[in-house]
Amino acid sequence: MKAFAIAVLATALVACTTTPTVHTDFDPSANFASFKTYTWAMKPQGGSPLVTQRIVDGIDARLAARGWTQSPNGDVALAAHIVTSQRQTLDTFYTGSNMGGWGWRGGGWGGGMGMGSSTTTVRTYDVGTLVVDMFDAKSKQAVWRGTASATVPSSPDRVNATVEAGLDRLFASFPPGSAPAK
Repeated sequence: MKAFAIAVLATALVACTTTPTVHTDFDPSANFASFKTYTWAMKPQGGSPLVTQRIVDGIDARLAARGWTQSPNGDVALAAHIVTSQRQTLDTFYTGSNMGGWGWRGGGWGGGMGMGSSTTTVRTYDVGTLVVDMFDAKSKQAVWRGTASATVPSSPDRVNATVEAGLDRLFASFPPGSAPAK
């Protein structure tokens, strides 16, 4: 029973630490210093409209902090998408320490076997991914892409914290070539 309680606690701690995994890529020939305005070509859709609005507001705030302004005919067109998928893990917990092992057994060296048991639990969880693409509005060429993925928490407060953490990490070194944001 003690092993089961420890396993549940460990699983709960892992579920609480959903640090988003972030990847960015950009066109090295793009002149980000020339971009000052942007327009939303496609706002993210799906999921909670409140979370979607927080994502849009969060991106707007981070771009404004870098001197960009939203404009109907911006230098850069933004397209954002939200994708969710279900994943599963198998957690196996062993009880009893009767696995034996090799060693001296009265009459000589040998292996021992004992009775032990295991319990396997299937855990299903959702993973959310935000994809943000930026295109040069004049050339229609892609200039930047960022993705942030994390396990979707069950409480709205944790969802909002995960969104904020993902956006912070996504735009930490934006625009490319700039010093990381603090």
